[in-house]
Amino acid sequence: MNEPNQKSKRDYQPPPRLIFTTWQHLLAFWFGAGLSPRAPGTMGTLAALPLWFLLRPLPLEIYLPLLAALFTFGCWVCGVSAKRLGVHDHGGIVFDEVVGLLVTCIPLLPALRIASGSWPWQAAWAFAAFALFRLFDIWKPWPIRTLDRRVEGGFGIMVDDLIAAFYAAILLWLLVLITHP
Repeated sequence: MNEPNQKSKRDYQPPPRLIFTTWQHLLAFWFGAGLSPRAPGTMGTLAALPLWFLLRPLPLEIYLPLLAALFTFGCWVCGVSAKRLGVHDHGGIVFDEVVGLLVTCIPLLPALRIASGSWPWQAAWAFAAFALFRLFDIWKPWPIRTLDRRVEGGFGIMVDDLIAAFYAAILLWLLVLITHP
């Protein structure tokens, strides 16, 4: 599936200093979280949690358009980074995981008044969102795996995580409803 001039995403590890040479790589690798030698997607998702807590207080009418803008921007920045690396969807490109976590956390927004509570409860729900998103992102149930294999470019990098996030958000929303009737 790789073009002749593209490197295999499993074999190619960009030097860390390269990631810090352009702001596009820096964001695509989420400030270096994607450089983790083990589970860079998990590390990128973990590194997105502070952003979630920063954006959490936003009203829904600001949060949702911001997510749309981040997704659109992510298509561009991940595409640029992948093209410069010569590797489609390199494992270290984790901006898609950042946006995925933010989408997964939609049911936890205070504006929705579904899941509320003290700091320990907020942290527990954020961890649940993290775990569910990682589950769907790794498992890749239909149509995620198909999209991951067939859709190229920045949109291809972002869209499979978006759908994994939707699956995770639906399950998270159901868990919240069951535990907080």
